[in-house]
Amino acid sequence: MEALYPLIKPFARHEFNIDGHHSLYVEEVGNPGGIPAVFLHGGPGAGCEDYHRRFFDPDRYRLILFDQRGAGRSSPHADLKDNTTWHLVDDIEWLRRHFGFEQWLVFGGSWGSTLALAYAETHPERVSAMILRGIFLCRPHEIHWFYQEGASRIYPDYWQDFIAPVAPERRHEMLPAYYELLTGNNDLSRMAAARAWSVWEGRCATLSPNPAVVAHFKDPRVAMSMARIESHYFMHDAFLRPNQLLEDAYRLKDIPGVIVHGRYDIICPVENAWELHQAWPGSELSIQPHSGHSAGEPEISAALVRATRFFSDKL
Repeated sequence: MEALYPLIKPFARHEFNIDGHHSLYVEEVGNPGGIPAVFLHGGPGAGCEDYHRRFFDPDRYRLILFDQRGAGRSSPHADLKDNTTWHLVDDIEWLRRHFGFEQWLVFGGSWGSTLALAYAETHPERVSAMILRGIFLCRPHEIHWFYQEGASRIYPDYWQDFIAPVAPERRHEMLPAYYELLTGNNDLSRMAAARAWSVWEGRCATLSPNPAVVAHFKDPRVAMSMARIESHYFMHDAFLRPNQLLEDAYRLKDIPGVIVHGRYDIICPVENAWELHQAWPGSELSIQPHSGHSAGEPEISAALVRATRFFSDKL
């Protein structure tokens, strides 16, 4: 099984004030003369982690990683102003132009796959290839599955902790109830809601319990940005029209891609990956038989490394 590449530090770090309000934290990693690639983290709101650099051969790739608006080390932290899918698509294109790349490989998992698809369908001529993991198409039934009914039947014990911050009479509409808590003025209620929201996701992210993953999601800074930004996006259907990403998948016809998905992904069921693969003939679907959602699952990590190695030879 392919191992992640050794831990590598960025050769450059930047903070770009993108619009007079949001400042993006950006890293450049690997070979300055290598194949251009961009890493799109999940959430929305999760931010990049050090191990995300390790999917790419540092001798072959020039990798750009950035914390999306309000996430990670970007600022203002957990801010919702001018924070939509299309602002993020514009940010990705701004970064491509800034670094002077004609095209780049786009790598995204979970929400990062959503954003990668939105970007590639908007700017297909700028994408050399895509590697997508844990496909999330942000359709209403996908949100309902994870935040209202579906995943709750698989993890009923974890679900009780998720619903705890919400008054019983509001539990028939969990997303609006959480959004009110996370955008309200009560600091204690907001933090409790952020923690419960984020821990629910962390607990469901791996096939077997992984305390390290849960601890990361429990971190107050991670929890606040992820819970606030996710609820903001999901309350607005991710700023997409119904089924937009599948309907516009024909725009990907000239882009090669690899889709990696865990068979037992509870957050984003494998059906999403199957439907995308059917709509995108140029894609290769790789279902990992003993994995959940997280990029840190051993099978999924290995498949992602194989994909970056494949495209480093091809490109």
